[in-house]
Amino acid sequence: MNANVKNVLQTYWGASDFRTGQYEAISAVLDRRDCLVVLPTGGGKSLCYQLPALLLPGICVVISPLIALMRDQVEGLQKKGIRAMSLSGPMHEDEVVRALDNCKFGNFKFLYLSPERAQHPLVQAHLSKMQLSLLAIDEAHCISEWGHNFRPAYREIISLKKLLADIPTIAVTATATATVRDDI
Repeated sequence: MNANVKNVLQTYWGASDFRTGQYEAISAVLDRRDCLVVLPTGGGKSLCYQLPALLLPGICVVISPLIALMRDQVEGLQKKGIRAMSLSGPMHEDEVVRALDNCKFGNFKFLYLSPERAQHPLVQAHLSKMQLSLLAIDEAHCISEWGHNFRPAYREIISLKKLLADIPTIAVTATATATVRDDI
């Protein structure tokens, strides 16, 4: 096991060992391979993208379905001394630009976006000019379960993946039947 991985785990999460499946997912990301991670609720899915993002140069873009979930994640990272932000709720275009510039030039490691915000041409234009380390899709089952009709922006995450083709993608979820996995 990479000593840097172990050090980051201990420093930021206060843990000495990984839970089942975490190290394999982290290794895939560090090897720049795309992966789908299915772990139970409370199984440490967010660690699977947060830890490797700390070891990679650039910003990790996290697509998440719920504002409350984004806020919890950002607050948790900030409490660890890690720079993270989310672009959520109504924002004027100039506010979005300012936030993205702050993210790019402010030594941030994590940028949380809703699937809808991630599809905005202004956001995509800014992302294409940033040094990005990883694209993480939290609650990835929503691609299949919500993407067909309730939140079609989930189905369009593929366009962001194509735009950011040079960086690895990790999709994490607690629930995914074989059909949902294929859909993701």
